Amino acid sequence: MNLYLFILLSFFHFFILSFIHMSSRTSGILLHPTSLPGKYGIGSLGEEARRFIDWLSSTGQKTWQILPLGPTDFSHSPYQCYSAFAGNADLIDLDELVKIGLLPVILPPTKAFPLESVDYHNVRKFREPNLHEAFLRFREIGGFGWEDYLRFWDENSWWLEAWSLFYACRKNLKGKDWSYWEESLLKHKREALHLYYRTYREDVEYQRFLQFFFFRQWFSLKKYANSQQVKILGDIPLYVSYDSADVWANQDLFLLDKMRKPVVVGGVPPDYFSETGQLWGNPLFDWEKLKQRNYDWWIARLHFNLNMFDLVRIDHFRGLESFWAIPYGEKTAVKGEWLKADGDALLALLQSQIGHLPIIAEDLGTITSEVHHLRKKYHLPGMKVLQFAFESDAKNEHLPHNYELDFAAYTGTHDNDTTAGWLKRVKGEERDHLRRYFGVSGVDHWKMVRAVLGSVAKMTILPVQDILGLDSSARMNIPGTIESNWKWRLASLDDLQECGEKLKEMTALYGR
Repeated sequence: MNLYLFILLSFFHFFILSFIHMSSRTSGILLHPTSLPGKYGIGSLGEEARRFIDWLSSTGQKTWQILPLGPTDFSHSPYQCYSAFAGNADLIDLDELVKIGLLPVILPPTKAFPLESVDYHNVRKFREPNLHEAFLRFREIGGFGWEDYLRFWDENSWWLEAWSLFYACRKNLKGKDWSYWEESLLKHKREALHLYYRTYREDVEYQRFLQFFFFRQWFSLKKYANSQQVKILGDIPLYVSYDSADVWANQDLFLLDKMRKPVVVGGVPPDYFSETGQLWGNPLFDWEKLKQRNYDWWIARLHFNLNMFDLVRIDHFRGLESFWAIPYGEKTAVKGEWLKADGDALLALLQSQIGHLPIIAEDLGTITSEVHHLRKKYHLPGMKVLQFAFESDAKNEHLPHNYELDFAAYTGTHDNDTTAGWLKRVKGEERDHLRRYFGVSGVDHWKMVRAVLGSVAKMTILPVQDILGLDSSARMNIPGTIESNWKWRLASLDDLQECGEKLKEMTALYGR
């Protein structure tokens, strides 16, 4: 199916709903699906997700914000994925595969999974045999000929073909990354693609099976959320991983040298989170090549995400105006230079195709007037984070009295400490400012929640940890580090019931 025809047929109703949603005061909760409870060691797109949606609806929350849903690398970071389009098979609900006859009754793991964290190694060790057994059964009963599967392939082959072969080759060709593969495969020679498809056919088909069921379950879950008047706010990382199907299949769109290694990589200079900056290591876009191709890869990516979600947040939005380019091989992000991007032309093209842009711009950190202008030009809400508000004086842009309508206000994000944890460690002048601002000596997490809910910002997003008042042990990520991130998990949805009434009352009190 032609991608743009698919877009035109699918999006008219969606954008009407999104425009209505963004025109009123709303509040929502940030919780990544991996952090949901579940008997198999990790959250899924199954029953627990629906119960969480029910809780959101019952407390008056209109938005569920999640992190990127792609297949993660060894760090398990949703911002470092092997594909910008594929879904994370870790989230496939095994119980549904039992219900439709692709699996027998699932035997429990020999060792219980931890309740409040994800043990990724053992989760995958348990899930993989079950998923592969379901795949064999699916193939045996002719699932690749199902009408639903054929429709899925027709609509997604433009990315799924490259992704499934990349997955199979990466699994079987032992090397550091795709740049070590043989030349004909690196250059996507037709005969090489056919050879490796035939050689690794089972792995290719297995990945297509996983993607079919991931998206089947995802869209079922999204439909349920929308039926409960809950919108899904998705997340688009600005960059993609070097070791990804996207870079392998689109090498000309990235700043790579003759050996296909990055010339420069992404990150940000020293900031609130790190004295040496953040070195992400992602390859950077060749905006001149993107322009020559009429931004087709980026446009397809944006449309794809706007089909998956009701709203999307573009992470590191400032990188669409200019980006910090760090020479490949540097150990920190201190050395680099700002280079210009062409996000204005990209957003203009998208706007010409769909009109209103249901996008939130993550504009945190050091933001220039050019970035502010780009955001406002396309009427995109920015972000404010209350934890950043007390480092300076009354002019601090993150203080609630300085908010404007076109912002999404947060107590904290996935990169912050929990609010309860932050309140315990804030010291000195910052603590004194906090105390004077609230007019009390003991500021707790509920006072912080009340401050953002009562602000003029049209949207408020609260990490679920901040509703529960959890300490730093529930933190999701520490920027600039790799170990022990992205593992926190909610032990039980029952934990939300006690705080639900208070959240519901505050939500109604402030007209959200």
